[in-house]
Amino acid sequence: MTESGASPEDPWVKASLVGLFVESTRKGSVVSRANSIGSTSASSVPNTDDEDSDYHQEAYKESYKDRRRRAHTQAEQKRRDAIKRGYDDLQTIVPTCQQQDFSIGSQKLSKAIVLQKTIDYIQFLHKEKKKQEEEVSTLRKDVTALKIMKVNYEQIVKAHQDNPHEGEDQVSDQVKFNVFQGIMDSLFQSFNASISVTSFQELSACVFSWIEEHCKPQTLREIVIGVLHQLKNQLY
Repeated sequence: MTESGASPEDPWVKASLVGLFVESTRKGSVVSRANSIGSTSASSVPNTDDEDSDYHQEAYKESYKDRRRRAHTQAEQKRRDAIKRGYDDLQTIVPTCQQQDFSIGSQKLSKAIVLQKTIDYIQFLHKEKKKQEEEVSTLRKDVTALKIMKVNYEQIVKAHQDNPHEGEDQVSDQVKFNVFQGIMDSLFQSFNASISVTSFQELSACVFSWIEEHCKPQTLREIVIGVLHQLKNQLY
C-alpha cells in the first residue's frame, strides 16, 4: 500500500504505472535512436578539413613535379642548343668541312663526318707544327753559325787593321786554289780507277779500300810535294 493510501493492486494505479513505463521506454528508445543516428551521421559525413589538406598537398606535389619536369626540359634543350652551336662552329672553323664532298653531294654534313674532318684537320695541324718547329731549329743553328763566322771575320779584320803590312809575303789565294785543285785531281784519278758504282754495297767496299790505300799520310804527302813541284815549274 502506497503513502497516498492507494493499493498497488488498484486497477487505476496499475494503469498509471504501465503508462509511465511505456513513456520511459519510448523516450529511451528515441534517445538511443538519436544517438545512433548521430553517430552514424557523424561517421558518414566526410571530414572536409582533411580532404582540403590532402587536396592542397596533392596539388603542391603535382606543381613541384611540373616544375622539375619543366626545369629538366629547359636544361636538356640548352644542352642540345650548345652541342648544335659547337658543331656549327666546327664547320665554320675547319676548312675541310667547307669544301664540297662529292661523295655526299649537297647533303648536310652529319655529326660523325664533322668530327672526323675535325680530327683529320687537327692531326694535319700537329704535323705542320712539328715541321715548322724543325725549320725553326735549323734556322736557329744557322743563325748561331753565322754569328760565330761574323765574330771570326771581325777578329780577322781587326787583326789586319792593326797590322796592315802583315801577310804581304804570304801565298796568294790563287796559288792556294791551284794547290788544292792539283791534289783533288790526283785523288780523283785514283778514286775513279779504283771505285765501282754498280751497287751501293760495291761502292762502300771500294771506298774503304781506296781510303786505306790512297789516303795514307805518306801517300798524301807525296801527292802534295808533287803538286808543289809542278806549280813551281809553271811559275818559274
